[in-house]
Amino acid sequence: MIYRVRHSTRYAYGNTVDLAAHLLHLRPRALPGQRVISAEITTTPAASRRRDALDHFGNHVTWLFLDQPHASFEVVGEAVVEVGFPAPPPAAATPPWEAVADLARAGGRAAWQAAEFTFDSPMVPVEPAAGAYAAPSFSARRPVLEGLLDLNARIRREFAYRPGTTSLATPVAEVLERRQGVCQDFSHVMISALRALGLPARYVSGYIRTLPPAGTPPGTPRRRGIDQSHAWVGCWLGPEHGWVDLDPTNGVVVQEEHLVVGWGRDYTDVSPVSGVVLGGGDHSLAIAVDLDPVALEAAG
Repeated sequence: MIYRVRHSTRYAYGNTVDLAAHLLHLRPRALPGQRVISAEITTTPAASRRRDALDHFGNHVTWLFLDQPHASFEVVGEAVVEVGFPAPPPAAATPPWEAVADLARAGGRAAWQAAEFTFDSPMVPVEPAAGAYAAPSFSARRPVLEGLLDLNARIRREFAYRPGTTSLATPVAEVLERRQGVCQDFSHVMISALRALGLPARYVSGYIRTLPPAGTPPGTPRRRGIDQSHAWVGCWLGPEHGWVDLDPTNGVVVQEEHLVVGWGRDYTDVSPVSGVVLGGGDHSLAIAVDLDPVALEAAG
């Protein structure tokens, strides 16, 4: 599946901004199963200085510095991306979850890239209550992917998708208690639960096609999500099988309805737009995301 995505973020300030620095995560990653055909970022006003690089996790990042006074700021990320992630291995063929946790705990050559995703992070403390919630999905010696699929389905079934009931500051413990929120909340809960069991889990940021695919039966429900960034969870299955991405908001394995921008320990590592401004006062924020399938001929 080929998608064209356009992500617009616009700030309107109550007072003039004299200086601003912004950090962007808006360019999708090239991955096995994801080919970036084109990608660009534009801003209004134009940045005085710009630097593009990779961060610690291998995500594309853009640093912008504006030193001219401005009353508004808009950044637009556009890309055309071909997506088709492979199906995960048979769940029963994956190793016991305890063996995966032991490998991650030992670190070393087999697990060094996964081990860092077992620890607390700024927005995802390892909550004992989250581990207790996950425990019924991970009985003794259960294959790790079986447990992950079960936990993913339980969160989809037992948590209510209710935009506006949480914010970026809502802690994992509160989401777990109230059993409601949005994709970021559910991803943070699942990550905390898996880390409490010693399993590496990372936060994945990107986009989702919310409309059912063409050809699906009438009445097929839309995917849960909003016209902003979407979030899900990457889980490590051990060195033989690597990572699999699971979307607890929708209870599905990520294959061709999702587009990956980047990943990190939690939302703070891959926020689409962040930064600091000098001046500005009160401000308003408008975000719009369009994700549309396109024909191969048009994309080329």
